[in-house]
Amino acid sequence: MTTTVYLIRHGETDWNLAGRWQGHADVPLNELGYKQARIVARRLAREGVQFDAIYSSDLARAFQTAWEVGAAVKVPVQLLPNLREIDLGTWSGLNYNEIKVTHPTEIALLEQGQDIPRGGGETLSALRKRVVEAVDAIANHHEGATLGLVTHGGCIRMLLAHAESFHGDGFKRFPHIGNTSITIVRISPAGWEIVCANDMSHLEEEHQPDLVSSPPDDAERPSL
Repeated sequence: MTTTVYLIRHGETDWNLAGRWQGHADVPLNELGYKQARIVARRLAREGVQFDAIYSSDLARAFQTAWEVGAAVKVPVQLLPNLREIDLGTWSGLNYNEIKVTHPTEIALLEQGQDIPRGGGETLSALRKRVVEAVDAIANHHEGATLGLVTHGGCIRMLLAHAESFHGDGFKRFPHIGNTSITIVRISPAGWEIVCANDMSHLEEEHQPDLVSSPPDDAERPSL
């Protein structure tokens, strides 16, 4: 049987807006982020998406987004810590340029393609293992269901890389995952299939350009 998984990134935070890497920091949605969350929730309700279950990262920005979705489609939200963003350790709260100044050796290693812990936190391979195992477990538990998972940009990048059997840097392969974007994957015994990625049409349809967060300047500056 095939399980359909909607991967929804959280709405915008002030740290997203400032280009600060969040990681496990529990930064809430800002005003625009709440607006984005309500818009994606309305879209899912309008399209008649029927989730059998909704799971969310336990970080506030994800749960606040998930609550709007759950309220719109009338499905309770369950918290799952393994859907958290990558652990950035001491880099949390800094922007890319600040990290280049304070941790030049580590940044140089990352730019050379080495998979080192970010700020003493997680490696990309550790993040990928964590979120893929979490989603596989959920899909096995809800075989044949339609699931909503509200999570983070780094997690979605790793899940897309897994679906493509891409073993390089998932942040470079998928440089932009927008706030409240929808990514859909189908999981079956045959493997993972990407239906769509980074769908932000619900924000664009509002005809308000400020609802759509700008993409990062380059792949080394993901919005985390």
